[in-house]
Amino acid sequence: MRRALAVLMVAVTSMVALAFLVPLGLIVKETARSKAVAGAERQASALVPVLALTTRTEDLAHAMARTDAGRRGLLAIHVKGGPTAGTSRAPAADVARAAAQTRAGTVELPAGQVLLRPVALDGDRGAVIEVFVPADDLNRGVGTSWAVLTGVAVVLVLGSVLVGDRLGARVVRSARRLGSATTALGAGDLRERIHPEGPPELVAAATAFNAMANQVTHLLAAERELAADLSHRLRTPLTALRLSLDQLGTQAEPSRQALARLEGEVDTIISAARRPSRADRACDAAQVLRDRLTFWSALAEDQQRPWQLIGATLPVRVPVPAAELTAAVDALLGNVFRHTAEGTAFSVSLHEGKDTVGILISDAGPGIADPEAALERGTSGAGSTGLGLDIARRLAESSGGSLRLDRSSLGGAQVQVWIRRTEKPPKPTLRAV
Repeated sequence: MRRALAVLMVAVTSMVALAFLVPLGLIVKETARSKAVAGAERQASALVPVLALTTRTEDLAHAMARTDAGRRGLLAIHVKGGPTAGTSRAPAADVARAAAQTRAGTVELPAGQVLLRPVALDGDRGAVIEVFVPADDLNRGVGTSWAVLTGVAVVLVLGSVLVGDRLGARVVRSARRLGSATTALGAGDLRERIHPEGPPELVAAATAFNAMANQVTHLLAAERELAADLSHRLRTPLTALRLSLDQLGTQAEPSRQALARLEGEVDTIISAARRPSRADRACDAAQVLRDRLTFWSALAEDQQRPWQLIGATLPVRVPVPAAELTAAVDALLGNVFRHTAEGTAFSVSLHEGKDTVGILISDAGPGIADPEAALERGTSGAGSTGLGLDIARRLAESSGGSLRLDRSSLGGAQVQVWIRRTEKPPKPTLRAV
């Protein structure tokens, strides 16, 4: 933008400078020529009284020597019917034509300009005074004047460029600050704010950004509190369930262990919901899968479900928070346990590519009858909320990846969560207005 403003100022100032300086340059040149011709006329007029007294060549030569043009050899006097005094440069035809006129005239020559001044003498006699003005005299001072005018134009252009650059720097600085603040807010830094400065339009935009950031902060805080409150309400039925299990004796020990793990998950949800600090935006996907399969393996053994974890031996970094990846994996594994019969096998595979990481959860169940409908938020054909796949889809799309549904090699459904590892923003959702 600074370059565009500088180019604009150069173009505008150059046009204005040319509009004024070109006519001024022509006027300066014409003024110099007029001044040189006027000087020649004065010297010619100084010889008119001499011609009124004498026409002798010796006397005329002596009178011409007293003038500047005569000393420089630029003066000549043509007397009708007599010799010419001095050095003549004008053609004879032009001299004869000037003698028949009553006022002075000029003749253009390659080396300059000749002034011919007719003088009427007594009787039928007459004379013509010739003054030659060289080209150097006609253009005396023109080059210096043009150089000064050019310098003034250059100073004006440079000054306008400097002013335009300072104005552009102010606008660009404010725009870049607004852009960086927007990027930081989009990355999760809710503390980012802007000090409004710059042009009025950018000040208004910065003020609107601060208001938006404050509103987003308040909304997220309210959402965290709501999630924490909802999770906290689960403690009451969990406490009642624990008391009931304690009365069953040792036979309910597996159930008590499962309840203890459930209470731990609820406590984790409450802590995460109430924590306003920013989470780590990257995690080890292999470690998350190992932890979650360890948690779900107890229930899988109770239901006699064969399972396996493939490709999660070495660390695999993905640009998503561990808490969000954990929630997505739990939602997908929970779907396997809810929507397939006991004893149905499942597997979890981790595939690492150059730009993407894939998490594939497969089962040997009946599969998904309508994959497109299953991907719609809040839609489910099995009596659930229908939010499990949506959680995984939002996690994948937050990194620029995608969620896909397919048939697995086990014969049932396969949910593929593809997470991009490179910097690529998610595609925006276009809405008609």
